Amino acid sequence: MDADLDTLATALYVRADDLLKAFPERAPARPRVGIAPKITDAELVTLAVMQALAGRPSEARWLRYAHAELRHLFPYLPLQPAYNKRLRRLADTIAWLITALARDTSLFTDDVWVVDSTPVECARSRETVRRSDLAGWAEYGYCASHSRLFWGLRLHLLCTLHGLPVGFALTGAKADERAVLLDILDADPALTADRREQVVIADKNYYGREFEGTLADAGLNLLRPARKGEAERPGTRFFRPLRQVIESINDTLKGQLDLEQHGGHTPGGVWVRVLQRVLALTAAIWHNDRIGAPVARCLTVYDH
Repeated sequence: MDADLDTLATALYVRADDLLKAFPERAPARPRVGIAPKITDAELVTLAVMQALAGRPSEARWLRYAHAELRHLFPYLPLQPAYNKRLRRLADTIAWLITALARDTSLFTDDVWVVDSTPVECARSRETVRRSDLAGWAEYGYCASHSRLFWGLRLHLLCTLHGLPVGFALTGAKADERAVLLDILDADPALTADRREQVVIADKNYYGREFEGTLADAGLNLLRPARKGEAERPGTRFFRPLRQVIESINDTLKGQLDLEQHGGHTPGGVWVRVLQRVLALTAAIWHNDRIGAPVARCLTVYDH
């Protein structure tokens, strides 16, 4: 297979269609009697991934482009309101497909993970914050990387060194990163079921004797820098170069997949747009792994 957007779209559609036929309970429920949709769930998911990879955050502009340039792949294309509504209903399906595609790669069994969170800004003006439907979930937080306050959410990612997401969560900006990581692991017990001496690279915010003990009981060996007043920790010499991997993954999500330009205004809208970008990253790595591309997390060949 070639590394281009059309080929990835075809491969993804076939795989998603096969998975949804094998596990129909993962698709949104529909009435037995009624008009069948003209575009399938697998086609819609593929269209959403192509939108993220092509760097077109506006759904209306993306669909105008698709009508003009992608009719050879999609004989029927929905209008923007229907596209948005169907995507929000597919949120649980997309989350499941992310995990299914990740497990369908040779990279999923890597014995080193990196974990971190990155801000997902949702508003800037005080008036928008006051009136937003996201109030109560989104909140003010601090981004240490850019030394600034923001109002929004945090995307927590647990990835392999190749950038393949193996776990993720979207929380308020002030959520405890340690608690979120434990929740990610609890939500998918299969992640740690057969792993021993799995290394997890994190920053100094992932600390605490009880927290590290819980990870150790799950077969995970935490590697992080020492906090102020702590003795030098084992493995520190390996930490600095590998720690940059998660920053690079976050940069891919924000620089190439426009995470911060998600355009969501409701909890459901933000959630599915974040999932759309995580699935796009996963699908690109899955496809690159399948075709034997030299760099697994290379999206450049798909963004034009």
